[in-house]
Amino acid sequence: MPIHIGQRPDHGFDEPLGLLSDCHRRIEHFLDVLATITDEAAAGPLTPPNRRALEGSIRYFAVAAPKHTADEEISLFPRLRENANPEVAAALAALDALEHDHQEAQTDHVAVDELARQWLADGSLSEPNLEKLRQRVARLQALYQRHIAIEDREVFPIAARVLHRAQIEELGREMAARRQPRLHLPDKG
Repeated sequence: MPIHIGQRPDHGFDEPLGLLSDCHRRIEHFLDVLATITDEAAAGPLTPPNRRALEGSIRYFAVAAPKHTADEEISLFPRLRENANPEVAAALAALDALEHDHQEAQTDHVAVDELARQWLADGSLSEPNLEKLRQRVARLQALYQRHIAIEDREVFPIAARVLHRAQIEELGREMAARRQPRLHLPDKG
């Protein structure tokens, strides 16, 4: 079943750790979509379904993925770093590596976005650029496979055990606030 941006996830903001894992499934899905399209289209013209899938994937990584990174780096990881529970000590070393992964992934996401937008604009992609796109997508898949495994199997379960209910609720509120449309009020100048 395809995943659509805006589709209701399995968890709500009242279960923010589950919602973070739901986001991981979307990351994996959209990376798989990118890999499939680069294999199917072979740099040639995109079919209408491939075009829509490519547009959806790059939109996801441009809009939703940065919010997920902020959820972790601004809301979850600092709460874990502040926690005195000895169980958290093992996860703390992983947090620095996970943040480094976010930075490394961003470089590849920028390159993928540029190449995909070029493909969409021009209708085709040169063989060297298609190969660059394949390599960047493959790098992202490898990085996220390891990264997601650490978060889903280690970091999120530890957070569920050591964070107080109030902290988890606040995490959910912060995540929800990141996804609320900002109201642009006219200046009273």
